[in-house]
Amino acid sequence: MNEQRGAARIPLPGRPAKAPPVPSHPLYEPETDEVVWNGRYPVQRVRFRFRKRDGSLSELLTWELLRRGQGTVILPWDPVTDRIALIEQFRLPALAAGEEPRVTELPAGLVDPGEDPLETARRELEEETGLVPSRIEAIGTYMLAQGSCDERVHFHIARVSLEGARDRTGGLAGEGEETVVRVVEAAEAFAMVAANRIRNAPTALALLWFQVNHARLKEEWTP
Repeated sequence: MNEQRGAARIPLPGRPAKAPPVPSHPLYEPETDEVVWNGRYPVQRVRFRFRKRDGSLSELLTWELLRRGQGTVILPWDPVTDRIALIEQFRLPALAAGEEPRVTELPAGLVDPGEDPLETARRELEEETGLVPSRIEAIGTYMLAQGSCDERVHFHIARVSLEGARDRTGGLAGEGEETVVRVVEAAEAFAMVAANRIRNAPTALALLWFQVNHARLKEEWTP
C-alpha cells in the first residue's frame, strides 16, 4: 500500500473504521461520501464523477459501495496422495440466488485489521478444517466483485497431510459456522471445475491456477 493511499484511508471523525472515505485519485472527483448502513459490512453511498480518457469528466454517478475489506482463500493440498480438501457449508446468499445453499468451496475468511493475510490463511484453515500446513505460499490477490464491493482476496496454497481428514467437521460455533471437509483427488477437482460443478468463483479460480501449476508443484513439494 503506497503512502498516498494509506493516508487517504484514515477515517474521518464519527465514521466507522470499516468504512473510511474512498481514497483520493487523479481519476476520481467525489461530491459526497456517506455511510448509509453500519452493519457487519458497512455500505457507503458515493456521488462522484470520474475522468474519462479524453480528460473530460463523466456525468454525476451514484454508487452504493459494500465495504468488506480483505479476505483469504486457501487451497489445502496433500502432494503425497495428490488430494485436495474442499469444504461444504450453508450460504444464505447462494439460496437467495436460487443456487444450492450447501456450497462446495475452499476454506476462506476475512483478514482482521493489521493481520498478515498469510497468518489469516493459517488461522482460517485450522478453524474450518482442523488442518495445520507444513508449507504455505501465496498464489495472488484478486478482486471478485469490483462493480459493488471493495474486497481484495489473497489466495494461498497450503501443503497438508489429509490422512483422516475426510468428513471432518469444523467452523467456529461462536459465529454459527458448520463446515464439513470433503477430500477429493486433484484430477476430480479439476473435472468438477470443467463441468461447472464448482459454483463458487474463488474456488474455481484457485483450482484453475493449481491445474496450470500442478506438475511444477508436484515436483517441488513432494518430499
